[in-house]
Amino acid sequence: MEKVVELGRHNQTNRWSFFQGILSDKTIGMMEALDGFGYFTTGLSFLAVSMVLFLRAWYVFAVAVGEDPVLAVLGLVHDLLLVIILLELFRTTINFLKTKVITLEPFLYICVIASTRRILTTGAQVSYMGELTDLIFNRYLMDLGANVLVVVVLIVAVYLSRRTAPPAMIWRSEHSSSH
Repeated sequence: MEKVVELGRHNQTNRWSFFQGILSDKTIGMMEALDGFGYFTTGLSFLAVSMVLFLRAWYVFAVAVGEDPVLAVLGLVHDLLLVIILLELFRTTINFLKTKVITLEPFLYICVIASTRRILTTGAQVSYMGELTDLIFNRYLMDLGANVLVVVVLIVAVYLSRRTAPPAMIWRSEHSSSH
């Protein structure tokens, strides 16, 4: 039995021996630098897109507020919630570049915001429909119920992740989100 285990280990070593010459510390360091550059450029992209969307949202609001103020406000809120999602992704990227750790909590917040955005969007669409059939109303209620359930589950997940996270991780998360 010991020989079988020994042979299994030997085959694994031979399988990876091909990469030993290629995967030097210098090569791995270069790959890590490129990975960091990828996160850096992605973070800048999140920031740039959120700034453009922010300006566009206010422009569309300013143009549309005279025609239909309620619809203009709903559109603005919808777009600003998307900006918040993009900024949260930007913040998550910054935290990863600082700590080299990807945490679950920011993604849970993003999902809560996205579900809330969906609830508001669907509600606005239904309230402005000319004819509201029973079928459309029932679909709206099912969509609303599913999104509310998702928000509740995500809030419980945030609570549980904070409860089970080590104290240093909780402090770092709170400290980074306050900036």
